[in-house]
Amino acid sequence: MLIGYARVSTTGQNLDSQIAALNAEGIAQLFQEKVTGAERNRPQLDKLLQSVSPGDIIVVTSLDRLARSTHDLFSITQTLEAKEAALRSLREPWADTASPMGKFLLTVFAGLAELERAIINDRATAGRASAKERGVQFGRRPKLTPHQRREVLAMLGEGKRTREIARHFNVGVANISRIKSHRKVMEGETTQGR
Repeated sequence: MLIGYARVSTTGQNLDSQIAALNAEGIAQLFQEKVTGAERNRPQLDKLLQSVSPGDIIVVTSLDRLARSTHDLFSITQTLEAKEAALRSLREPWADTASPMGKFLLTVFAGLAELERAIINDRATAGRASAKERGVQFGRRPKLTPHQRREVLAMLGEGKRTREIARHFNVGVANISRIKSHRKVMEGETTQGR
């Protein structure tokens, strides 16, 4: 069965031209929605992917109506392949997973998407390493300054309760507990070193 999927990004746009092109292909069922492609929550696409049966062919006017990225496209085609269904794009005739050439080309694009993700990850890792070398601190900024942490340690040494100290510095009990735990670890390392 031929199943059509049409999507526009905003409510101001209309689906008429896509619907006409899909109907000209002889689709038996149509799923349509008005939601940006960047939005992963596309209820009609999800409904379509759940209802697909073996032998079905999903027809779109263009791949950019279906997927927001090469990775997203590959994920959708894998879902279809697992359900023994195929994908066909009217604008990109090479994107026909019912044909061996279409499957091959989508596999190549999937490989390129994987390479792109790996390159982006490598760049991000190198960027973080470079930033650390320059002294950039990652993560949330500590609630207490080094001076305040020393005061907390002094107050703990005086026997003050965790909750009382937290109230004094206007922080959560967990902040004081972490300092307390860190102190115990440091004390343990000192005694082991003797």
